[in-house]
Amino acid sequence: MVLSKRQLFLLLTAASTFISVAAQPLKVLSTQPIPGNGVQQMNILQAIILGFVQGVTEFLPISSTAHLKVVPVVLGWGDPGVAFTAIIQLGSIAAVLWYFRLDLTRLLKGGWSAIARKDYADYDLRLCLGILLGTLPIVFFGLLIKNFIPDFDNSPIRSLAAIAIASIVMSLLLGLAEILGKRQRDFEHLTMKDGLLMGLAQSLALIPGVSRSGSTLTSGLFIGLQRETAARFSFLLGIPAITLAGLVELKDVLEQGVADAGIASLVVGVISSAVFSYLAIAGLLRFLKTHSNWVFIWYRLIFGILILAAIRMGLLINS
Repeated sequence: MVLSKRQLFLLLTAASTFISVAAQPLKVLSTQPIPGNGVQQMNILQAIILGFVQGVTEFLPISSTAHLKVVPVVLGWGDPGVAFTAIIQLGSIAAVLWYFRLDLTRLLKGGWSAIARKDYADYDLRLCLGILLGTLPIVFFGLLIKNFIPDFDNSPIRSLAAIAIASIVMSLLLGLAEILGKRQRDFEHLTMKDGLLMGLAQSLALIPGVSRSGSTLTSGLFIGLQRETAARFSFLLGIPAITLAGLVELKDVLEQGVADAGIASLVVGVISSAVFSYLAIAGLLRFLKTHSNWVFIWYRLIFGILILAAIRMGLLINS
């Protein structure tokens, strides 16, 4: 069932109202990160809400990094810490693997069979190679950042103002892609070149506020893919990138320890993230069959403008 614009508006309004009301009694909690592992103590309700934020924004073209930083700050909870957000990202990984389990099984079996037959023109093999090629740029640039910018998590590029500007720029690019994109090619006409081009766009998501889903969807529209095809391939292309990023961050978290974060809250956050990630994937693919991306374009534009306005008025600290 595809939500109408009115139903979507009511759903978003209801969600916003729920979060605002639920947040009121929680604002008395400390907003200071716990020393050592950078994980703030989260209660169960906060974990559910942050899992919801992670799940929905990871796959909608609106940037999970931006929302996981902005939403807790706006609600008065402070920064939940890299450790907490890294762990609940595991829920998104589980959701996308489960949703595309049949596609992945077919691609891997088909690709392996094609190699055995030396049929290098096989579609499944070419799609696997396209995903592999598309993963290389984000791995390459990610390693560069990790090795040459060790304090990247605290750099100015991760400030609220930078996130707001990235959101505004990406909204304009997605709008341009909606206007200029031909939307002629379906999933059966993907090429390895598509994988590489969308992979290059995916690497832009290393900049907070860009959105991995948003950058790849924008790229897909520019190169002539149908909206649903661009989104579907974006999700498949994101599986290695999201999984690698999650495992690297999880390794760092385990080395530092997470005992103070509250195991129950972490588990609840992962489950919440998994459930809402699955719903976001299924919902977006259905939505784009009959709708454009303009709701996301306007949302990102307004989101960025509101952050800049709040910083200007002193309501938010540009940190």
